[in-house]
Amino acid sequence: MEFSLIAMSFILVLIPSFITYKLKIGIEKEILKNSIRALLQLTALGFILGFLFKIKNPLLYIPIVLFMLLYSSFIAKKRTNYSYKSAFLSLTFATTIILLIMISLKIISLKPNEFIPISGMIIGNALNTYTLTIERLKREITLQKELIEAFIAIGAKYSDALKIMQREAIKAALIPVNNMLQTIGVVAIPGITTGMLLAGASPLKAVSYQIVIIYMLVSINLFSSLFGSYFYIRQKIK
Repeated sequence: MEFSLIAMSFILVLIPSFITYKLKIGIEKEILKNSIRALLQLTALGFILGFLFKIKNPLLYIPIVLFMLLYSSFIAKKRTNYSYKSAFLSLTFATTIILLIMISLKIISLKPNEFIPISGMIIGNALNTYTLTIERLKREITLQKELIEAFIAIGAKYSDALKIMQREAIKAALIPVNNMLQTIGVVAIPGITTGMLLAGASPLKAVSYQIVIIYMLVSINLFSSLFGSYFYIRQKIK
């Protein structure tokens, strides 16, 4: 590891921490704590991946992916203050669908250096979109009580009113990925492309891989939002 490089880059954390302290925003401790936490987690990840990439039997990927799903579901429950089961099912269904599509189309193989990082990327993005969807859906239902009551008053079902909220929640949760699609390659050079360029890959090869990842993110965001909102509404109408 490039310890000197990491140490020097930490100034990029200290500066915003100092500014938030001076402005009395009150998040400087959280920034520092989470930055150190990220350092430890990524360092551990480097060592763990070195071991995992030596795995030859694809069946051994199952407990690895399952652990990522269980931990992500725990984070989702913590963020949304909502059902762990709903989070786990939503993330699992969305992840499974995308992985099966990518493997069947031979976009990725069952090699550990492809399958494991892509699985982690899928689950991480699914988690973000799931939490955005649930938070927006809860907010919509709270703020739109009068609209829901009006629907019921004219004879509509409660579930029909919630479906309107579901569409709004999904639309809002997909704003980040839509913004990314509009600005990528023009405003920002994304992470995969940057990493491959730094590793010495040709620009066109780097861009090709990035396009695959971007399209993958479109699907995983939609599916995680769809499943998340479905389970939430299903529980609400019981």
